[in-house]
Amino acid sequence: MERSFVMVKPDGVQRGLAGEVMHRLERRGLKLVGCKLVRVSQDLAERHYAEHKGKPFYPGLIQFITSSPVLAMVWEGEKAIGIIRTTMGATDPAQAGPGTIRGDFAVDKGQNLVHGSDGPESAEREIALWFKPEDLAEYRRDIDNWVYPAR
Repeated sequence: MERSFVMVKPDGVQRGLAGEVMHRLERRGLKLVGCKLVRVSQDLAERHYAEHKGKPFYPGLIQFITSSPVLAMVWEGEKAIGIIRTTMGATDPAQAGPGTIRGDFAVDKGQNLVHGSDGPESAEREIALWFKPEDLAEYRRDIDNWVYPAR
């Protein structure tokens, strides 16, 4: 099973869309294994967005992510990263298709509601940054047999 980090950003939390994001990922068959509401510190924001340091939008990105609480989550499932990214839609909401989170609810690229890991390496790094191993739940759901048939 693959794991991915997902964050409902400040605009999503403020607009009351955290439950909608969770609902859509659950309906896709993914399993929530970690979740917490976090007021992001300057340090955590800088570590999370380290690859963007020095870019013109970096200061605004840090200011935005620290402006209000976020919902940090870890989701698990086969091909979880790709499924989550498809469910979120394109980073630019103007390019996100209808039926995606960004396509249905976002209009601005800078405030596009959600973040999801873009690959296995970033997922591992982001999960470790936001969660301790003991924060993540290991469990089996009865529904898993219906989502992932025996192979």
